[in-house]
Amino acid sequence: MTTLRLVLGDQLDRNLSSLRGINKETDVVLMAEVVSEATYVKHHKQKIALIFSAMRHFAKEMENEGIAVRYIQLDAADNSGSIVGELDRAITETKLTTVCITEPAEYRLLRELKEWSDQTAFDAEIKPDDRFFSDREYFKNWSHGRKSLRMEFFYRELRRKTGILMNGGKPKGGKWNFDQDNRKALPKSLKPPDRLRFSPNSQVREVFDLVEKHFGDHFGDLSHFNWAVKRTDALLALDHFIDECLPFFGDFQDAMATDEAFLFHSLLAPYINIGLLNPKEVCHRAEAAYEAGTVPINAAEGFIRQILGWREYVRGIYWLQMPEYSDSNFLAAKRSLPEFYWTGKTEMVCLEQAINSTAQHAYAHHIQRLMITGNFALLAGISPQETSKWYLAVYADAFEWVEHPNTIGMALFADGGLLASKPYAASGAYINRMSDFCATCKYNVKVREGSDACPFNYLYWDFMLRNEDLLRTNPRLAFPYKTLDRFTEKQKNIISFHAMNFLDNLK
Repeated sequence: MTTLRLVLGDQLDRNLSSLRGINKETDVVLMAEVVSEATYVKHHKQKIALIFSAMRHFAKEMENEGIAVRYIQLDAADNSGSIVGELDRAITETKLTTVCITEPAEYRLLRELKEWSDQTAFDAEIKPDDRFFSDREYFKNWSHGRKSLRMEFFYRELRRKTGILMNGGKPKGGKWNFDQDNRKALPKSLKPPDRLRFSPNSQVREVFDLVEKHFGDHFGDLSHFNWAVKRTDALLALDHFIDECLPFFGDFQDAMATDEAFLFHSLLAPYINIGLLNPKEVCHRAEAAYEAGTVPINAAEGFIRQILGWREYVRGIYWLQMPEYSDSNFLAAKRSLPEFYWTGKTEMVCLEQAINSTAQHAYAHHIQRLMITGNFALLAGISPQETSKWYLAVYADAFEWVEHPNTIGMALFADGGLLASKPYAASGAYINRMSDFCATCKYNVKVREGSDACPFNYLYWDFMLRNEDLLRTNPRLAFPYKTLDRFTEKQKNIISFHAMNFLDNLK
């Protein structure tokens, strides 16, 4: 029996379920750069370049191991342009009798492959993707019968299941969660380390030319591309983070600073999400650093929570709720995404910093995403579907399974509280507390009304007024609504006027 084994661009792991037990004498691995996967949203140029470059390096490593690889480059004359098209073509042009696939991470592609599998005459096996700490059935069973599906409780369950940061049945450090210790602003005296980045080799530069030729009108630029494109370099990036950044990550993971794109963040999510790093090895490295005494507990736990907790949790929510989740719009937000999300041309320094950093690096850290670009979209009532497409397009680590819950649920509260217990709405005061952006902004963060007022201030209160019928009963919003009750009708009208005037003139 000969088997065609499909490997997708986010499955670059030699221990992938569809690669186990491969017969080097008879089996063939199929990998394909297809236009459909690069354009279902207009992905950032660096994201496309990263995935295609990493695919090419991964294919070469398998070939060096003696594995036959059928690799279809994007500009191959007979490239069909889709994954199922390349499966059909490979089956037609070879003598392979069976097909082995690891299930895709995204619902749309899994549905496409299942429909193809049902229609083909060949024996096609779709295996589970077991690169996660928990499988989809585990989350479904955990969620069954629960009134609320909060990440914290699922995270604790996985801590017990894996034993990570555990002393028997109790959490190391005496607490499950050290989030309260992870909210310091960056002191002016503390300079983040120079980050380990990777200069593009000749193969990567060939991909650059390909991307500019076929996707030249996509968001972002390639001049700042310094991503690792092979596992050996991704492991070096992991070492660098653990040694140089993780000791400070806990204290300053929510901080933001002008022209500091990375601070102490890991930059590892793209590597984990495409398979160059395994989430289990990353968490164990962080735990080992804590055990060795080189990393404080709030840093180790805060970082591990992002992977073992949040990453696993949002994947569970995604598969539990799809496909209906994509259409969620609890707050009936309908405004179009402003053009400055693509151009970065705005007088609000915080947004300008987050968007331009995203254009340069295909990256922004979680607070920039949640409390700057996400917060603005929430307050402005921007369509969840348009916003989610933007997030999916512009970040190197963005895949639908992780981006939909983060955007629709966490940032925009469009799922009505399934994921988050309250909307993550904030005025300019939060941004001022966690960054230095407001010091150089034309708007006054301490003013609520008038042309000089920070737009986040009146947009915040307008959001609370506009959505009062839906949000007033939320117990976590009791305090802001008590404050709002002290506003006079005149004050409320002024806030609404400024908000409407600002939003109607958005570009």
